[in-house]
Order: sequence, then structure tokens, then C-alpha cells
Amino acid sequence: MGATDFCIAAPPGAGARQGGLIGVRTLAAALAIASAVPAMANDGIAAQSAGGIVFGKTDAVAMKKEVLSVSAGLIKVEYEFLNESQSDVEETIFFPLPEYAAGYHGSPTYYGQPQQFTIEVDGKRKPYDTNFVAMLAGKDVTARLRQLGLTDQQIAYFPSHTPFDQQVASLSEAQRAILLKEGLLAQLYDEEWVPAWTVKVSYLWQQTFPAGKVVRVRHQYAPFVAAGSAATYLGDDKEFERKYCTDQGFQKTWQRLAARAGENGVVNAVAVSYILTTGNTWKNGIEDFSLNLIKGKPDELISLCFPGTFTKVNPTTLQVRLRNFRPQQDLDVYFGNVEGSGMHEGVAPAIRP
Repeated sequence: MGATDFCIAAPPGAGARQGGLIGVRTLAAALAIASAVPAMANDGIAAQSAGGIVFGKTDAVAMKKEVLSVSAGLIKVEYEFLNESQSDVEETIFFPLPEYAAGYHGSPTYYGQPQQFTIEVDGKRKPYDTNFVAMLAGKDVTARLRQLGLTDQQIAYFPSHTPFDQQVASLSEAQRAILLKEGLLAQLYDEEWVPAWTVKVSYLWQQTFPAGKVVRVRHQYAPFVAAGSAATYLGDDKEFERKYCTDQGFQKTWQRLAARAGENGVVNAVAVSYILTTGNTWKNGIEDFSLNLIKGKPDELISLCFPGTFTKVNPTTLQVRLRNFRPQQDLDVYFGNVEGSGMHEGVAPAIRP
């Protein structure tokens, strides 16, 4: 296929490559941005306990079908679940949001709830609850923060430094003193103290799976992306090559685009990540899996590591279909020669009981 078509490589250890490959090596600065992009995830089975969410696995409900469509500006995922047992089953379903720091941010570009976020079950909007934990150095400090009298909003959106433009009550001097003493605050620059903890938010809902009946679930949202201009680089950049399965085939195309861009030789790029491995919590993994990679324009480029053979559906869509798919790694997709920055600022996660 031509240099401006899709080319995909199987991940290391997944067998031979399925044809050519589109990829690129970039400057270290662009790499640092791409490697930091937060990821959204497949739905999974969970249970709530005193310690928070406990991820589990079901032997009754099978994910019969998943269609995942990924572009630089939108992720859409559609599931079909079937309860293969003889009795109705009720499960707690979780949808995790990217973890974010509770302290000061320059912008909410990579934090909170993504734009255009919806959950639908059998064609109807689904209400959900919110579970979140505050983490510091690998330890859950949520209970301690609540013991000190902090509200959910104060934990999730720190007073005066929320990136989501929400008004949150200030901490008392006594609270501030204890937080400082216990290392729960970190100094910002040379004078200001902000939370040292991060926040992990998940949306949960109870879902009934009637025996023998298909239940359809759909999500749609604008992904958080790492974005910016990536300059062509001919050096030895193994980390980027490993993550996106690059080879020399794409470099010629990238160089041509960079030359067309002028003296600076930059090509606009966007990286999107998606956690696939949570699909393994369902019975039999994902029985019928389709991945659609969608370009914004015909000469947009895509690079990723993924098993299977992709088919070009139309000038802007490439599709792969796998049976009985048990993801061994998550999805990282690199889009090159995209229009605009692809940035979508997050909004405040819904804090619901």
C-alpha cells in the first residue's frame, strides 16, 4: 500500500508483521508529550467494598461483540453482552477516568471527564455513581482526608486551584496545618502549597443482565490526547519505535511532509491511548472484536502496534477484526499530519453519591 495509507505492525512477540508500516521518529520533546497521554479504558466488572473498587471477573456474562472506533478527535465504543447462565445476573460495571493531580495545573487538557462523554444502555442514557480515591505515594489517603473534614469537592477539586473553574470552599487553618505536617501538601514554586495527592475517578452503575438476553452498551467521548508539532528526526529513538512499531518506510513520507511544511520541517501529530486489557474481565475475553482507525482526511497518517490484518474500508478508515480476543497490551495510536491540535480540555467529573 502507498506511503499515505495505513500500515500496522504486530506488537513484539505477536508474530510476523502484517505488511508494511507507517511510523515516525520524533524529537525527544515530542516523545515526552506522546508518552504522557492519559488513557481511557474498556468497561470492566467491579465490586465496591470498604477499600473502594475491587476489580473482578464474571463467568456468566460474555462480551459477545465490541466495536472500537478511534480517531484523533473521537472515541466510540459499542458492546454487546450476553448472560449465558440460566439466571439473571446483576453486576457493577466501572468506567475509569484518567488519574489527575489534585494540585495546580496550567490547564485541564489532560484531566477530569472528557468532553462529549455519554453512557447508553440499550439506546437510553444511563445514570451512574462516582467512586474516587485520593492517592499519595501508592497509598489511599481518602479516608484520612475525610477524617480531617475535607468534602468530596475539596478532595477532588482543591480550593482555588481547581482546573475546572468550580467554586470550592477553602480549607481551615487547622486543616492546612495538619495536611502540611503529614506531607499531604506540596510546595508549588517557592511560596504556595497545594495537594500532593492524585485523584482516581471511576463511574459505576448496576447493570442487570437477563438470562439469554443481549444488552447493548455504548460510550462516546473526545479523547485526551498528546498533541503538537513533531519534527522529523533521523536519530536512534528506540522507545518511540517500540511504542508505535515504526520503521524506515514511514520516514520518507514524513520527511516529504516536513519539507512541504517549510523551514522548521514540522508535522502536526496527535497520540491517543486506550486501555484494552480490562476487556479480559468478561467471560471468554472479547469474542468478536473490531477496531476501526479513522483518519480526519485521506492523507492523515497512522502508526501503532497491533496484531491482525487490517483492511482498508474506505479512504479514511482501516479495520481489523479478531475472534476470541484477549488483549495482551493496551492501545497506543499515533496520528500524523492532522488538522489542528486535537486538544479537548476535560471538564469536572460528576461527583454523585
